[in-house]
Amino acid sequence: PRHADILLVVGAGTVQMRHALGKAYEAMPTPKRVVAVGACALFGGVFGPSFACGAGVGDVVPVDVEVPGNPPPPLAILHGLLVAVGQRPPASEVG
Repeated sequence: PRHADILLVVGAGTVQMRHALGKAYEAMPTPKRVVAVGACALFGGVFGPSFACGAGVGDVVPVDVEVPGNPPPPLAILHGLLVAVGQRPPASEVG
């Protein structure tokens, strides 16, 4: 991740992955962006919050762009990536 600009997180942020996710985020150079894709990454989905899963990756790293859905549509993922790099406005700001 030392050459990454965006950390794309999909899936639930399990207890076992919290440390690895934090280390990957810290290894990224600034400016860094985090894109959480899907219901599991945003709030744990059907798995969380529980003893094995947190309430989303936002508890571990700061999330810049949220792409909702379970699963999210491919165009929504592409839009989220374009928002992260500043090429499109967030969906809440679109006409």
